[in-house]
Amino acid sequence: MKFALIGYGKMGRMIEEIAKSRGHEIVSIIDIDNQDDFDSDAFRSADVAIEFTAPHVAYDNYLKAFAQGVKVVSGSTGWLKEHGEDMKRMCEKEGKTLFWSSNFSLGVTIFRAVNRYLARIMNQFPQYDVELEETHHVHKLDHPSGTAITLGEEIVAELDRKNAWAEDTTDPQLLRIDHIRRGEVPGIHTVRYDSDADCITITHDAHSRRGFALGAVLAAEYTATHEGLLTMSDLFKF
Repeated sequence: MKFALIGYGKMGRMIEEIAKSRGHEIVSIIDIDNQDDFDSDAFRSADVAIEFTAPHVAYDNYLKAFAQGVKVVSGSTGWLKEHGEDMKRMCEKEGKTLFWSSNFSLGVTIFRAVNRYLARIMNQFPQYDVELEETHHVHKLDHPSGTAITLGEEIVAELDRKNAWAEDTTDPQLLRIDHIRRGEVPGIHTVRYDSDADCITITHDAHSRRGFALGAVLAAEYTATHEGLLTMSDLFKF
């Protein structure tokens, strides 16, 4: 398959390496200094563009790719609250295709399934309060992480005693999400259920970005033959 890359930082370079190792061709690489290449035959020849950039430019990158008839796989976070409804409309009614995930790691996908199952069980035991903590490298701009927000929303959907998630809250009806930024941590997410009697904790600790990059390439392979607003739940059926 032919892939374009939008964003050529550490993640973009790792995606390039993995894509080539799986027999794919990188036909275009767009970074901050060559934005005109969106309007090029090379970019238009891509089956899918894989986008990992920053919250303030991600949505515009999607629009630029769509304008050239190119599907997008993206792991950029921080844009969904402002533009989510527009993106849903474009994918459902205007024939655009975006595969988006806050985290492409297979391990995180499994962790999310465990998180949902545990939350359904814990809904029966109100003596346990729940909180969520995420830790990432100091270069990550948005907080809480997109993965933490996804995990939090899934918990809130299962727990009758939580109405929403929030940072820096002491409201017992809100799920508290804390964030930590240190060093070069790829990503740690911990969900903790605590009671007077004991504590139940589940954690996903990424050793490197490689799992995220492989997942993005697998998503791109899937997206090349599918349409609409796609997620990891489409790629992995569990």
